Amino acid sequence: MKIIYSKEVANALNSKPIVALESTIITHGMPYPTNIETAKKVEQVIRDNGAIPATIAFIDGICHVGLEDDEFERLGNDPNLLKISRRDIPVVIAKKLTGGTTVASTMIISNLVNIRVFATGGIGGVHKGANETFDISADLDEFSRTNVAVVCAGPKAILDIPLTLEYLETKGVVILGYKTNKLPLFYSESSEYDVDYRVDSASEVANIMKEKWDNKINGGILIASPIPSSYSIDNKEIDKIISKAISEANLNNIKGKKLTPFLLEKISKLTDNKSLESNIALILNNAKVASEIAKEYFKK
Repeated sequence: MKIIYSKEVANALNSKPIVALESTIITHGMPYPTNIETAKKVEQVIRDNGAIPATIAFIDGICHVGLEDDEFERLGNDPNLLKISRRDIPVVIAKKLTGGTTVASTMIISNLVNIRVFATGGIGGVHKGANETFDISADLDEFSRTNVAVVCAGPKAILDIPLTLEYLETKGVVILGYKTNKLPLFYSESSEYDVDYRVDSASEVANIMKEKWDNKINGGILIASPIPSSYSIDNKEIDKIISKAISEANLNNIKGKKLTPFLLEKISKLTDNKSLESNIALILNNAKVASEIAKEYFKK
C-alpha cells in the first residue's frame, strides 16, 4: 500500500501526538459545504488542543494520512465517491479508486502507521432488524483486533443498542465512559445503559491503553464521550424520529452502505437540522477529548 502523508503529519510523526480522523464525515456524513467546513473545524480543534490531526482517505488508490486543502475539496464535492471499509481496501488500491474511510478502515490505517488515538462521531453496530437482515457494521469486528483507541459519542442512535453492546462484550471490547457512568447515544448525552468503566481523565485512559497493549491484549478501546448538554436531544424525541426514518428506508428498500447516510439525512430534515447541529457539536467535542488522550499517551 502506498501512503502519502500531508506535510503537517509527516513533520509530526514520532515527534508529536497525532489524532486520526475518518473521511466519511466528508464524503457521506454531511451535505456540502458543511462537510468540509466541519472537517476543517475538527482539525483545528485538535491543533488548538496540542495535537496534530490526520484525516485519512483514499485518493486514486493511494492512502492519504492527512489531507491538503485541494484534497478536502475533491472529497467533499463529489457525491459519487466510495464509502471504504475493511473489505474495500484492496479493491480500491488495485483499481485506483477514491473515497472516504469508515471507522473500520480508519482504524486499520491508523494502526498501520502507529497512530493510536482516533476521533469520530459515533460508531456503527448492529442495525435494528438484524435478526433478519444480519446487518452488522464491520466497525465492531475491527474493535476486536485493531489496536486503536476510538473516542466517539457512543453508538449511532439508529442502531439496536442492546445487541450492539452484547456484540462488543462478546468480542472483548471494553467501553469506557468519559466522565460518565451511562452510555451516551450520539444525539443524546445519556441513556439507560451502563458503560463498563467510568474514567475521569485523559491520563487514566492513556494508562489503560498502555496496559492493554504492553500486555499483548490486542484490540481497540471504545471511549464514549457524551455530546455537550446544550446540544443533546431527548431520547424519546429522537427515537420517534429515527423510527419514522427507518420505516421510510424499509419502504424504499434502502440497506447496506446506503442505509446510514440515508437515515442521517432524513433525521436531519425531520429535526429541522437540529440533529446536524448536534452531530457537529459532538464531533468537535470528541476531537478535543481525543487530543487530550493522545497527548497523555504520547508521554508513555
